[in-house]
This record gives sequence, structure tokens and C-alpha cells, in this order.
Amino acid sequence: MGVRKRERAEGIKEANKQIAFAKLNNCPTSPRKMRLVADLVRGQKVERALNILRFSTKEASRKLEKLLLSAINNWEQKNADGNVAEAGLFVKTITVDGGMMLKRLRPAPQGRAHRIRKRSNHVTIVLGANDNTQAN
Repeated sequence: MGVRKRERAEGIKEANKQIAFAKLNNCPTSPRKMRLVADLVRGQKVERALNILRFSTKEASRKLEKLLLSAINNWEQKNADGNVAEAGLFVKTITVDGGMMLKRLRPAPQGRAHRIRKRSNHVTIVLGANDNTQAN
């Protein structure tokens, strides 16, 4: 491996230490309902986001809270010597995509049938850390 390639790889590795992500696949909630809760925490600091999710009455907030805790834990695994409170972690991006759809039939009048679509979603959350060294 050449010197430039090695230096570039080390730079990318250092940059990836500042972010952590977690995924939740095939969550049995419609994407529209999950996006309502995801919009509340997008761009918020981690402590504030956890409080918002903990005290929300929506069912989707429980699943997002668990996912956010998983992302925080992933960040701690990457940065063993780092402290979450001092790092200034915030929710960098949170995306909700449609997942697998279960299709069911419901009887309708006059011998017809209507299709029921039971939706699921995929959620990806990315946490970023504020670099105080670059701000000064």
C-alpha cells in the first residue's frame, strides 16, 4: 500500500470515529407514523432526543428510543476513551423508508374483496459528534 493511500485510509478511519449509526429493519409500523416521530428528533442533541422520545405517547417513539440507545452504544464502542456528554452527540440524519408489505384480503359487499396492506418500515439513524477543535 502506498503512502498516500495509507494516509487517506487513516483519515477516513478517523472521520468515521466521529459518527455512529444503527438500523431497524421491518418495523411493523407504517412509515408515515414513524416519520411523525422521526421529525421530532432530527437534528436534536442526543439527551434532548431521548427525553422527547421517552415522554412521547406514540408507539413508534418506543422503538426509536431503543434504536437511538443502540446508536449511542455503537458510538461508545468505537470511542472507548470518549464521553458521550462531552462529545456533543446529535442526531445527524434519520431516515424512514418503506419496508416489506403484507397483503391481506378483506371481504367486501357483493362478493368482492378489498386488499389490506400492512406496512412496515426501515429506520436508519446516524449520530454525529461536534468537533470543538475545528470550531475554535
